[in-house]
Amino acid sequence: MLRHHSKAVETALRLLDFALLATAWPIAHLVLFGTALPPALARDPFVPVPLHVVAFVIWVASTSMFELYGARRRDHVAAEISIIARSLALVALGTLAASSFWRGEVSRRAMIALFAVVGLGLLSSFRLVLRGLAHAVRRRGFNTRYFAVVGQGDHAEEIVARIASHPEWGYTFLGFVRDGQAVPVSCDLPVLGDTADLNEILRQHVVDEIFFAVAHHRLTHVEPAVKLCQEMGVAVRISLGSFGDGIAPMELVETDGWPMLAFKTGASSELGQAAKRLFDVITSATMLLLLAPVFGLVALAIRADSPGPVFFRQRRVGLNGREFTFFKFRSMRIGAEDELAKLRAMNEMDGPVFKMRADPRVTRIGRFIRKSSIDELPQFWNVLRGEMSIVGPRPPIPAEVRQYQRWQRRRLSVKPGITCTWQVSGRNDVSFDQWMKLDLEYIDRWSFWCDIGICFRTIPAVLFARGAR
Repeated sequence: MLRHHSKAVETALRLLDFALLATAWPIAHLVLFGTALPPALARDPFVPVPLHVVAFVIWVASTSMFELYGARRRDHVAAEISIIARSLALVALGTLAASSFWRGEVSRRAMIALFAVVGLGLLSSFRLVLRGLAHAVRRRGFNTRYFAVVGQGDHAEEIVARIASHPEWGYTFLGFVRDGQAVPVSCDLPVLGDTADLNEILRQHVVDEIFFAVAHHRLTHVEPAVKLCQEMGVAVRISLGSFGDGIAPMELVETDGWPMLAFKTGASSELGQAAKRLFDVITSATMLLLLAPVFGLVALAIRADSPGPVFFRQRRVGLNGREFTFFKFRSMRIGAEDELAKLRAMNEMDGPVFKMRADPRVTRIGRFIRKSSIDELPQFWNVLRGEMSIVGPRPPIPAEVRQYQRWQRRRLSVKPGITCTWQVSGRNDVSFDQWMKLDLEYIDRWSFWCDIGICFRTIPAVLFARGAR
């Protein structure tokens, strides 16, 4: 938040956060029991000392994972508070899980929950006050970062206008540095000189950052200027203009020491994806174990109702077009796929998918397990194998994918799932295009907490069979 966000400032911020969290314990105790924590925390019957250690270890890990202490001069305070809330949620969940190893009453759980709420209030208030002070200081010209823009014309002027619209960031514009073939500037903003004069410009002016806003074909021409800034210790930001108008966010990556600009759809957080996979493995393994008796009963019912195998196997399309064998409990009679061509005219779904309410191929048991979504349970095996995820777009068959429009293929950029936004939004009552848009919206807004929310929304959707056919 302060200039260059030095290590000293970061350390001070971490220590202040620790102090506020330590204060949250006695406040929560005072609210619940009318007294502050006793001096000897070890004698506290509700929150033993080991739980304090667990809480602070999880806090350190979660804030590191969510990068709470990175430079946030240009971020909105709501983003910072959101990270604090998610970190405290993990602290509360982890501490509650750890508390099961100690004997105690329900009041301990209430204590932990209240600690998280009080901690959120204290840390959020601290951030709001700190941001307010920092913004006030910057608006008055203190803690200012001076910047120049290489390039002229609409693109360069837009950068200046956008930064100027956020005075709380504390940036002061010095002027333009003309590129050789730049469009003449159309406003009264100052011009410091040409890129050939950049060495002298940096010597004569205090410049903290330089933004390069040049045409793509001119990037190689300004390479010497970029290197000059690096040699003189001036931060460089290169605007890529129209590249930023795409769907996929940009990310600078390194491949064997070679810098590359990456455009990646779907979730880009490696830690988030690791958490998602861990959740998938634990959940699918647990469900397969717990539901083993149900699997046996369903298998007996299917065999008694109609001849044929218990499981239905089908080729489906997964991540980036990978095909895999998809498992379901069989809900149709043998040879149902061969009868599909005769029923095409009665399709009740637009687009390449086939859906029909009174499908004559469905068996008696099949209607029940479809309505209750029991037929989907074997897909936990696909999740455990890594072919699917608990949450993600439903896996299509290859014939459907061949009929996708170009924009619809982006739903294959993530692993398919057992449940998704479409399933909790009416399923078959939603049009095909709307279905595709829901999947793309899920991909663009993905977070681990979004997955957890969809899982909770799936429960009533299954119980009330919303949109099931």
